[in-house]
Amino acid sequence: MIDDDTPVFVISVAAELAGMHPQTLRQYDRLGLVTPGRSVGGGRRYSARDVALLRSVQRLSQEEGVNLAGIKRVIELEHQVEALQARVAELAEERDAARQALADAHRTAVASTRRDLVPVRQGALVVWRPPQR
Repeated sequence: MIDDDTPVFVISVAAELAGMHPQTLRQYDRLGLVTPGRSVGGGRRYSARDVALLRSVQRLSQEEGVNLAGIKRVIELEHQVEALQARVAELAEERDAARQALADAHRTAVASTRRDLVPVRQGALVVWRPPQR
């Protein structure tokens, strides 16, 4: 199955899709801005996600005036945000599972309580006497 992360585009196609020269893609790869997959022979293979990233790099560089070091930092921070969002989702799932387990344990505890015990107001005294025979 081919998805956005599947490396399918050779460098010339990726460069055309991104509106760049292939040499620019090679330079970005050397700088670590975009890390394409590699074919068996070692050729670069770009995914749709890589092409979108290349377009973002171009926009930041040309329209926003961000230098390549700044762009690299932006990309690193975006990856960090994605990782943190994934961790938050994991923690939310763990929290929900813990809440469910607690609710189940509470239901079990309530179901197993003695029905002959009755809660009373604090400070009240209750005396129980067994029935006379």
